[in-house]
Amino acid sequence: MEYEFIQVENQAEGKIRIAFLNNPETFNSLNPKMLMELADFVQAANAAEEVRCIAISGRGKAFCSGQNLQLFMSPELATKEKPVVYVLEKYYNPLISGIYHSKKPVVALVNGPAVGAGAMLSLLCDITLATESAYFSQAFVNIGLIPDTAGTYWLPKLVGRQQANYLAFTGKKISSAEAKNLGLISDSFPDNEFQQKSAEVLEVIANQPTAAISLIKKAFNESYTNDLDAQLALEAEYQQKAAETADFREGVQAFMEKRKANFTGK
Repeated sequence: MEYEFIQVENQAEGKIRIAFLNNPETFNSLNPKMLMELADFVQAANAAEEVRCIAISGRGKAFCSGQNLQLFMSPELATKEKPVVYVLEKYYNPLISGIYHSKKPVVALVNGPAVGAGAMLSLLCDITLATESAYFSQAFVNIGLIPDTAGTYWLPKLVGRQQANYLAFTGKKISSAEAKNLGLISDSFPDNEFQQKSAEVLEVIANQPTAAISLIKKAFNESYTNDLDAQLALEAEYQQKAAETADFREGVQAFMEKRKANFTGK
């Protein structure tokens, strides 16, 4: 697929693949084509053997301002009985599912405001890094809507019921520092250091044992519905799979030889 609304960069000899939302005139608001391009990007990065870390960021001053509301005045939706259901199921859910089931870690690099669906796009990633000047807002309520883009799923899990209610009921803007303190994001860096610091994080992840990270992600995701006994059984199963990888053998050998492991992601 040729991309119109995202730009793709490869770094670290192809181990890191970054999609930049590229519609700065609208502060990278989401439209159907952009959502389909992002879903295709995540799928393609998962299929590329050399890629070991996936990232999403934004061009211009914003990460993402949320859904472009002009879509709901378009001819495409004029004949739909339930236009919102149509948009979420056709355009949003494939992307959300793709990130959730991605075998490779997906990192959001929040370079500016992340609002509404844009906030949730960043927060549903496995790790979220932000500039100090960035802010997050569950702005859905400000136009009479509820959090979507998996907001009702992830917000309570990230910050607990009370804080989720507070953020969703008020649409409050919170700084990246406050978001970090709440456990909403992973880390925040000064704006002038963000590119370097975030690149360092991506490089660390890209050089980790990718198969083990995939199993960790799956185990964490399944923990939300498992009881303790089921999770212990899952741990044993996934640990066996991890122990059968070349990276496990390399990790043990490196430990015995007192050197840094050279993981290949296999």
